Amino acid sequence: MDTTNTLIALSKAMPKTELHLHIEGTFEPEQMFAIAQRNQVALKYDSVEALIAAYQFTNLQDFLDLYYQGMSVLLHEEDFYDLTMAYLTKVHSENVVHVEIFFDPQGHLSRDVSFDVQIKGIYRALQDAKQQWGMTSKLIMSFLRHLSEESAFETLALAKPYLKWIDGVGLDSSELGHPPEKFLRVFQACKALGLKVTAHAGEEGPPEYVWQAIEDIGVDRIDHGNRALEDNNLICTIQQRNLTLTVCPLSNLKLCVVDDMKDHPITRMLALGLKATVNSDDPAYFGGYMNDNYASLIQHTGINLAQLYQLAKNGITGSWMTRAQQSVHLNTLDALFKQYK
Repeated sequence: MDTTNTLIALSKAMPKTELHLHIEGTFEPEQMFAIAQRNQVALKYDSVEALIAAYQFTNLQDFLDLYYQGMSVLLHEEDFYDLTMAYLTKVHSENVVHVEIFFDPQGHLSRDVSFDVQIKGIYRALQDAKQQWGMTSKLIMSFLRHLSEESAFETLALAKPYLKWIDGVGLDSSELGHPPEKFLRVFQACKALGLKVTAHAGEEGPPEYVWQAIEDIGVDRIDHGNRALEDNNLICTIQQRNLTLTVCPLSNLKLCVVDDMKDHPITRMLALGLKATVNSDDPAYFGGYMNDNYASLIQHTGINLAQLYQLAKNGITGSWMTRAQQSVHLNTLDALFKQYK
């Protein structure tokens, strides 16, 4: 077995965490079509094949247009449960031991799907995964940045009865023209409630957005962060604060954030001492779950054994698990990698 195949096999076997995953982005075409039929929701596509063909796009906005259309079939608690459980079943088979997933309540509230319907379905699936496989999880409520801060406050009010189920808040959707500072007050309110805070920054938006996420919002970690590499002072700040970057390789390729996987910046991030992690973002749309993302990096960027270990370790220590939970998975990871040294 050559080095590439050895590393791919190891990446499949090692315990993994996923820290940047949009549950609505796990909607496989077959499941979307089935739930649409179950709920008698008309899609623009008359077959699964036609829907699969629509999963082709070249920029963030085209993707988001399809993403929000897919949301339209989610109407009932069981729909959210089925969607979440399908994802959890998939990643359990890939040795993912802990997930921290985003959901976009505003995208459903705008369709008159109540907050409680959404969160009850998602949370029940997370609990079932814990009971069945011991998979742990954190739930992150994301605000849609193309909407107003007032809308975010309204969503936070709806979430308050369920805060015991919500571990953090995020900021996603179209980045350009919607800087983190637009949501400064609502993030302050969330932090006052004891919630963790993260934000998408530096995917399409400039380094200034990453600065705002760190200095103004006070994020606990940064989602994406690719363009932080354009600013040496920003790199130093991320290093000093030991902030985790939740990087999404196949997503970056699909959305043309990088033109070629061999040029992906994750190896440079590691070389700079940044706490980069591997995640799938919206795997149904971007062509790969966790193992696919690792395999692509191994095949195209030439990451070595030490870098693979560091990425997996960063995923564990960058999670919001307790130190005790992290230690269990770190011990498993260390024992596995010792066999290859």
